[in-house]
Amino acid sequence: MSSPKIASLSWGQMKVQDCSTTYKDCKVWPGGSRSWDWRETGTEHSPGVQPADVEEVAKKGVQTLVIGHGMSEALKVPASTVDYLKKQGINVLVLQTEQAVKEYNALAAQGVRVGGVFHSTC
Repeated sequence: MSSPKIASLSWGQMKVQDCSTTYKDCKVWPGGSRSWDWRETGTEHSPGVQPADVEEVAKKGVQTLVIGHGMSEALKVPASTVDYLKKQGINVLVLQTEQAVKEYNALAAQGVRVGGVFHSTC
């Protein structure tokens, strides 16, 4: 099962290949995607992306997880979240969202079991 390509990204909108839903923020993994609802874990720009935000994708058997922390990089990613993923044996890339999507798509095209957690605004 391959990771779906991010088909488009613009401020506040993301489309995933073969998915009719338009996301604001999303999680993607080999074989699927869904909306990333910050209310599920109480996520805020600071302290930012918590282990609970990435746990679902980490459990999908990804080799690499790409975190897009905003168009203006306003969403923080604390060391505890990166450490959590590394302890699971997962490579972690934290990038500005446009760069994160490019990197994610490149890895997916290479057949890497890549997952992503993307914030499409600020």
